[in-house]
Amino acid sequence: MSMAKVALMKVPYDKIGTNYNLTRKADKFLTQKFLQYLNPKRGGIYLDIGCGTGNYTIELQKKGGQFIGIDPSQNMLEKAKRKNTAVHWKMGSAENTGLPKHHVDGIIAILTIHHWNDLQSGFTELCSILKTEGKIVIFTATPAQMKSYWLNHYFPKTLKASIVQMPSLKCIETAMKCIGIQILETEKYFVRPDLQDSFLYCGKHNPELYLDAQIRQGISSFSSLANEAEVIQGLSELRKDIGSGKINDVIRAYTSDFGDYLFVVGKKLMVNTLNNKTLPRQQR
Repeated sequence: MSMAKVALMKVPYDKIGTNYNLTRKADKFLTQKFLQYLNPKRGGIYLDIGCGTGNYTIELQKKGGQFIGIDPSQNMLEKAKRKNTAVHWKMGSAENTGLPKHHVDGIIAILTIHHWNDLQSGFTELCSILKTEGKIVIFTATPAQMKSYWLNHYFPKTLKASIVQMPSLKCIETAMKCIGIQILETEKYFVRPDLQDSFLYCGKHNPELYLDAQIRQGISSFSSLANEAEVIQGLSELRKDIGSGKINDVIRAYTSDFGDYLFVVGKKLMVNTLNNKTLPRQQR
């Protein structure tokens, strides 16, 4: 991958990195879900790709295994290093990790795949460095899910710009399967009222959160993709609707069973080198 592409990936999060740590904390419920799916073992090596300031990386390492945190933003990594020196922090990207083949026992990718320059190249690289039968755990949001966010009512252009960069579940499944990663399961995640990580839909149940400039600064959709005039107008309407109670009607109008985010769990299959096909163990 060219240095120009790496630079493009770094811009949004180098820009918001200053206050990112203040609002983006490792949520306890999500951390437990990641541990459940990844199931890290002591002595194993695990990768957090797109680790940011390392909030989840650090929490996951406490539960077992040695973690590597890779991110294209030097700003983010410097903050991560100051918090924990036991993790191996490294500049890189999904498409170019700089790690040897078959090096890691598992991979976690938290709200990052929409920042990859090329989904297929990213999964190809991650599959290459993942050991056979190693797991990869993706946490993301699909376009269908994001269209059901009530934020669309107040910030339609901002959400449209955010939605267009998100890969669909079908695209994710296709990219993973074609390079030998079997989808084990998917699970919808509905934002909980006690969410501790202030990502995009953190205010699903707490609309007042979006009135906080610090919260918005830690969300790339607002800090990097938003139309400033729309945000000003949208915040004015949101503030008014919170005061009048109309916000409750808006929230109800966007209720859906799509889930707000999605866990996608995959496993690298064994390769049958005799016929150059990738097959599950039970089929060999």
